[in-house]
Amino acid sequence: MLDAMRRTLSLAVPLVLVAGIAAPATAATSTTGRLTVVARNLDNPRGVAIDRAGTVHVAEAGLGGDDVCIPGTFGTNLCYGSTGAITAVRHGWQKRVVTGLPSLRSTGAGFSVYGAHDLAFDRQGKLLVAMGYSTDPVSRDLLGAAGATMGTILRVEGKRRWSVVGDLSDFEGRNNPDGVIPESQPYAVVADGRDVYALDAAANDVLRIDRRGVVTAEHVWPQEQVPAPPEWGLPPGSTTPIQFVPVTITRGPDGALYIGQLTGHPFPNGGARVWRLVPGQEPTIFATGFTNIIDIAFDKRGRLVVLEIAKNGLSSGDSTGALIRVERDGSHRELASTGLDSPMSFAIASDGSFYIANKGLGIGELVRLSTRD
Repeated sequence: MLDAMRRTLSLAVPLVLVAGIAAPATAATSTTGRLTVVARNLDNPRGVAIDRAGTVHVAEAGLGGDDVCIPGTFGTNLCYGSTGAITAVRHGWQKRVVTGLPSLRSTGAGFSVYGAHDLAFDRQGKLLVAMGYSTDPVSRDLLGAAGATMGTILRVEGKRRWSVVGDLSDFEGRNNPDGVIPESQPYAVVADGRDVYALDAAANDVLRIDRRGVVTAEHVWPQEQVPAPPEWGLPPGSTTPIQFVPVTITRGPDGALYIGQLTGHPFPNGGARVWRLVPGQEPTIFATGFTNIIDIAFDKRGRLVVLEIAKNGLSSGDSTGALIRVERDGSHRELASTGLDSPMSFAIASDGSFYIANKGLGIGELVRLSTRD
């Protein structure tokens, strides 16, 4: 997944949170919390969600398989298997409550897996699952009926039963709104009343899915120019195009949608931002100064919390992540970093503790972070 991320360049209501943009600030590591492993042996753990009873659910992207392989992006192959799952964790036990979800693994450089990427609960309390895909939509037919749910948003109906809420891959294949190479990578989902909003990380857009399953583009982020890294040896002032790569969406206490960006290559340190979106309006920047955001949420006091998959950047070779809280004055406070290795997602429990999918690029774990504030 890390290798694939490197390749993927590819309600108007008043704010009740931090007014304006939270300025970047030096993060101070918290000494009040510690990480405790609460679930192990998770296959590429990704999204985390907590139900009304307090049970934690973790999406497992799986291990792919050898059933059939299709062309991936940039010369790779993607091989299918029904190895994805959702694991429930509560009071010291863990159990796979959904199994047989589609999964793709890359056979190229590195080991990348795409499958169940994110979880959210709809208003009926049913799980929604963002199913990754990571290649040209036209190749999906090669997977046959078993792989038809790759690149979609699913609603879980039972342990091995699910239905398609919206088909993001099909939308990308027919429209390709950002005009770059056709590629679909559903990565995040949130329910908002009767509608569902989902992010396609490869297509650089946020999509609305209505109750009939019709998909429409709410917003598309174009490429932007950033300074070329000095190590590229280009003339001073040179720039390079960078893609937005949206990977996380949540509903804020003010009713608006908030979206975090991973950023594309060259993954500039401090270049990732959190955006505020009121459907029907242009998005605005809400918080800045992050590096490779992978998940966001608001705590019970209305403070934004941001998870970075790699605090020093995906190009650094350092897989250390960070959990950061934006304080009322806009400063950044690092809640945890040591022990976070390619963290992929988190959820906040009713007691204020954090559940984090850790070591998400292989056989991973779920950890709990408790803090006093």
